[in-house]
Amino acid sequence: MKYGVLTSGGDTPGMNAVIRALYIRSKSSNHELIGFKDGWKGLLEGNIMEISSDIIDNIDLGGTILGSGRTNPMNIDNGVKRIKKTISDLNLDGVIAIGGEDTLGVAHKLYKEGVSIVGVPKTIDNDLDATDYTFGFNTAISIATEAIDRLKTTAKSHHRVLVVEIMGRHAGWMTLHAGIAGGAHLILIPEYPLDRTVITDLIKKRYDNGDTWGIVAVSEGYGFSDGETVDGEKDEFGHVLLEKMDIGKTIADLINSELNIPTRAIKLGHTQRGGPPTAFDRVLCTQLGIVAMNLCIDNNYGKMPSLQGTKVVPVDLENAVAKLKTVDDASWSFATQLMGI
Repeated sequence: MKYGVLTSGGDTPGMNAVIRALYIRSKSSNHELIGFKDGWKGLLEGNIMEISSDIIDNIDLGGTILGSGRTNPMNIDNGVKRIKKTISDLNLDGVIAIGGEDTLGVAHKLYKEGVSIVGVPKTIDNDLDATDYTFGFNTAISIATEAIDRLKTTAKSHHRVLVVEIMGRHAGWMTLHAGIAGGAHLILIPEYPLDRTVITDLIKKRYDNGDTWGIVAVSEGYGFSDGETVDGEKDEFGHVLLEKMDIGKTIADLINSELNIPTRAIKLGHTQRGGPPTAFDRVLCTQLGIVAMNLCIDNNYGKMPSLQGTKVVPVDLENAVAKLKTVDDASWSFATQLMGI
């Protein structure tokens, strides 16, 4: 049997660990695995690369050896037809797509069109439904937490408020976890926007109590509760490019103008999803890769491996992409109690 694998969307720590597990499992079962370069674009164009035994030693390698991209084949003329032709020309029995919400959404649509495909859930946002955690999330919040730890010393030394902008478009899981772990004094996430007066009152209260510094953790997709929305340049999946929106600076300017407290914004950006994966993510990626290959071998397509508690089990792609997994009331309550709201 012969299978192809691609990585699509933002690079995420652990992608290579998944490819490694797929390769090892395929070889042990006398199957062949090839890679498609640069995500869906490679599958559309038949642009392949050999996956060699060198990948076995790359469990700690960040990024993806296959390259990635944000091409949306569903927006391309004859995109599905071209993908089917590539699969036929290469005599592939199945395809494994490693990606997040958009990638797995495309995978599900292709499956409905008759393509033999399995997904592997990856996103540092942890916003995919039908799985407890996605790989990359643990690494990203570890990086964000360390950043907050380091920024505390500067905030204290200069008697400033530092606003740390953390990735997260619609879901605030990263900001919530890193904010709690790093001891942020104010946590702002898209699901539970706060009035401007609540934000400034919390910072003022801290300064009134004699603590002349503070850390604010804010999701890049955060908006205010008075109906303010963001607009701007969008990618192929219709998402606003939030890295250009500077919500961290908006919050910093608010605190500066309303309270006259020196405040600076720090955008962690791509550092959150770069570099080697944590031990947790390396193990999870290995489990996901093995289960994904087993699904292919068993001709059990239209599914993805999912972490349920401590077990990795198959679930339907349809369930994974039906809705976003956003921060729930119970999880948010921990932050509100810490902030004193």
